[in-house]
This record gives sequence, C-alpha cells and structure tokens, in this order.
Amino acid sequence: MLIEIRSQNPDARQIKEVVDVLKNGGVAIVPTDTIYAAVCLISNSRGIESLTKKLGKKVKKTNYSILCRDFTNLSEYALPVSNPTFKLMKQVLPGPFTFILKSSHQVPHLFRENKKTIGIRVPDNDIVQAILEQLEQPLVATSIHSDDEIVEYLTDPFEIEQKFSGIVDCVVDGGIGGNVASTIIDCTDNVPQILRQGKGVV
Repeated sequence: MLIEIRSQNPDARQIKEVVDVLKNGGVAIVPTDTIYAAVCLISNSRGIESLTKKLGKKVKKTNYSILCRDFTNLSEYALPVSNPTFKLMKQVLPGPFTFILKSSHQVPHLFRENKKTIGIRVPDNDIVQAILEQLEQPLVATSIHSDDEIVEYLTDPFEIEQKFSGIVDCVVDGGIGGNVASTIIDCTDNVPQILRQGKGVV
C-alpha cells in the first residue's frame, strides 16, 4: 500500500492511516530527513522481529535506531549523558544525526542481546514528526538498501513500493528521498566522536 503524503503540513487523516498500520503491529517505510527507513513501534517486540525478518536481515547483525519526536524519551531509553554531549544534541537536533548512547533497561531486549548501546535520532522531517506525535511513542528504524552497486539507498517511493510490496504493510510517499545517511556520533565516552560523516555537519 502506497500512501502519498505532502512533505509540508502533512494531512492528519493520511498520517492516521500510517499510525493505524503501526498500532496494529505493522511495518511501514517512511521518509526521514536523510534516507527512507523501515519502522515499527518500539513497544511492539513482534513488530521488531517481523521488521527484521521481512527485510531479510538478522537481528544480531542489524543496526537499529530509535526515532524520537524530541528529547522527552532520552532519559527513558538511554543512560545519562555528559554535559558536552547534551549540549551538542541540543545544538543539532532535530537534524540528520544518529547519537550512539549507552542504552537503558527500557530498550527492548532484542536490542540488548549483543549491544549495550542504542542509536537515537530526532529527525527533522514533518511527516515522521507527525507520525510520532500521533503515536506518542518512539519508533524502531532501520535503513533500506538498494541492490544497485553504485547507489546505496533507494530514493524513489514508487521503486520502494515495488520492491517491498508484500514485505512491508505500507510505504509513505513523501517525495524523492535522500541518498546520504545520517552522521553517526559516538557519545558513549565523555568526548563525542564522529564514527561516520553523513549529511549532518557539526
């Protein structure tokens, strides 16, 4: 199912369609401020497993991140951060950054089987922000890749829908997506360190 939603001032009824899919344990592909991502509810452990299996990935090898609307969920899913880290996050978020933080016990067990860290994102995208607002809880996200050897990520929602039709429950068409992932910053020590330079520039 392809749901076309305008990228600015998204229609609340169309957003509710996506929210209903997610609340019913479904998996959706949505635009972010970087690339398109597959998402499901963080409270739905079966959805997380389903998301991984449907994309042909293995849980232990999959890099997940948590999409949050703002800083409200930070203390819930991550251990306390240093002052420099918090100041940096306040400076650049919402934005195209993934912050690697030490995870709390509130993070679903599937995440913590082999890792004690979690990636936190606050995307600067009206569609995913509207979805998060209606859900009132974070989303689990993982990137979707292209089969092309040159282009790493799929950017056209129609191509995404064709590839993942029958695999995910819905694809949100929010326009052509980006092909540059987020900048990853490791904040597990006192001094933040860039692990991957992506779209975000500090």
